[in-house]
Amino acid sequence: MHLIPADRAGQPVIDGHRACDALAALGHVQLIEAWAGRFALLADPRRLALLVCINGAGPISVTDLAVATGMNSTAVSQALRLLRAAGMVAAHRDGRVIRYTLTDPAVAALLTHLPAG
Repeated sequence: MHLIPADRAGQPVIDGHRACDALAALGHVQLIEAWAGRFALLADPRRLALLVCINGAGPISVTDLAVATGMNSTAVSQALRLLRAAGMVAAHRDGRVIRYTLTDPAVAALLTHLPAG
């Protein structure tokens, strides 16, 4: 029970090794907060659909994302603004067109586990 913080040492424990393993798996609070933020963004079906499309199609424009998702261009742009602020996507200029790519490798890896179709 070497990982249990002093402020919790007086709490009852059933299996000290499992409690320590759970604490080790938990890691730093900042990582949990970062993943909670990612999941909050992914919880919106429209933003998730955009990320799936970007992940599957590579660099893609707002117009093409609007067609693919059935959203209007304004809604796509607003959602992409949030995703850019969170560091999940990046915009790249291709002549007069702005194309979006996925920049968060953890989210990209997570999206590979979504069933297709």
